[in-house]
Amino acid sequence: MSKLPDVRGRITYISSHAKQENLYAVYETTDRCYWTELAKCNRQEFEKSGTEGKCIEAREFIIALPESFPNLYEPDKLLQLFTDRFKEKYGVECVSALHHNKRKTNYHIHLIFSERELLSEPIEKTATRNMFYDENGKHVRTKKEILDENGNVRKGCKIVKKGEVYERSLFTVKNKLFKQENFVDEVKHFCTDLINLLVKDDKEKLHVFDSSGLYLATKKIGKNNPKAEQIQTDNEMCMRWNCEVDRAIVSGVSETEIQQIKKKYITDRIRESVDIFGSQPERLGSIIMTAVTALALLISKVLDKAKELSAKFFEKELLQPIAESSEGRTAEIIPQTDKMPKQEQITHKEPTDDLSTQQRTLQPKTQTAEPETPQIPPKPVMSAEAAAYPKLLKIYKELNRQNGIIFDAERMRNELELERDSLKGLAKLTKKGELQSRIDRKNEEIDLLKVGLSGIVKRYGFQTVHDFYKVFSVSKTANAEYRNKVDKWEEQYGEKVQNKEESISKRLRNYQRENADRQTKQISKSRNRGAR
Repeated sequence: MSKLPDVRGRITYISSHAKQENLYAVYETTDRCYWTELAKCNRQEFEKSGTEGKCIEAREFIIALPESFPNLYEPDKLLQLFTDRFKEKYGVECVSALHHNKRKTNYHIHLIFSERELLSEPIEKTATRNMFYDENGKHVRTKKEILDENGNVRKGCKIVKKGEVYERSLFTVKNKLFKQENFVDEVKHFCTDLINLLVKDDKEKLHVFDSSGLYLATKKIGKNNPKAEQIQTDNEMCMRWNCEVDRAIVSGVSETEIQQIKKKYITDRIRESVDIFGSQPERLGSIIMTAVTALALLISKVLDKAKELSAKFFEKELLQPIAESSEGRTAEIIPQTDKMPKQEQITHKEPTDDLSTQQRTLQPKTQTAEPETPQIPPKPVMSAEAAAYPKLLKIYKELNRQNGIIFDAERMRNELELERDSLKGLAKLTKKGELQSRIDRKNEEIDLLKVGLSGIVKRYGFQTVHDFYKVFSVSKTANAEYRNKVDKWEEQYGEKVQNKEESISKRLRNYQRENADRQTKQISKSRNRGAR
């Protein structure tokens, strides 16, 4: 955001085809004369205040847009959307223009807005007596103060007679919101959210940098910037820290520990350096490198501890099958019973001579054996977060594989350093240079691997590893909850349960039918023997 001391001149500049090489659209929420009256009002208020410096007539935002937008949206509609949304949110008049730079690499919006709102009815102040103003527009008490030696009103002085309007206000006072420190961050989030709604490719989605977060911000190097070389060096140092933070997160270092190192070795050290030495940007590189080293040592400790825990767990897993097999053999020794089920005892009773009586005896049992159809609730539905888990898990595994490669490379480098430091005598003179060269090459390899680690999540549309892990954690929890619900549903209402119930019911019906047929045959045979 920038302050505009000449709002009318700035509007002319951003909206003129003669002054802009690639001007696509201009949009205004009010008439151009509005800005003339606004400038006049601000000038008057500035003179009355007696403040030194420049009068601020309006403010301007420059909003960078993704380079895919020229192919996706019409310039007029795109510009109108951003401008109307801004006016709707803050209630002020705006004028905006959509540009491309000369090389067409920077697609952006210039949005000029007023700090005042137009009153529905002007406020007029009427003089209750004659009022006198000197050459500077300052109100004085008596007429004498504006007269020359001859008793005439001096040039530039004026008299407002009783009953005349001496002040007319068309606008409200300036909104204090626009002067607050957090206003720019608020607009950044507003524009970022709007851009992310419009992008088609997830890789183009933006995020607002959090200065209180884990990472360090890099600076944009403007055209013909005299400090370009220093800024480039600082940016490289910041990127080294950011890559180390990514690796720390993958390695299992907590956010709290990373924040503590950042505060102790960067934030506090920078503050101390400024207090002692003043502003010396060249010191930033050494401060950040110290912090990177401290974080790398913490990562190494965490990884070593994780490997120890993994080895102990592996040993436990090897012993577990032995214990389980032993328990399984013990569980197989179950005493058998000779008692028959009640249903089978009934089957072997002597048949009666009365078939109708037998049928009446069987009929109620057949009716009670019919199972009732249970009310089955719908199967749980997978949420979008749970559905994304397999893809996110693949990224998670890829990050861990890359981290393992980095760890192995660091271990090899450490071995080389130990070998170099242990050299003595003639070998120290002849072999030290060779070992140092191998160490340097290994360090370059490690740096590239760390950059590659950060690049993995960027390929999948995430700005940082931290952003990925937040999404991954939510997806993992959602997936686990969904699986748990599905398992419970399958256990109670699944296909296996239904097939089992149907099988039992079918077997019972067949058993009853066979029992009835067998008893009928026995009665028939008995009657035939009696007849013979």
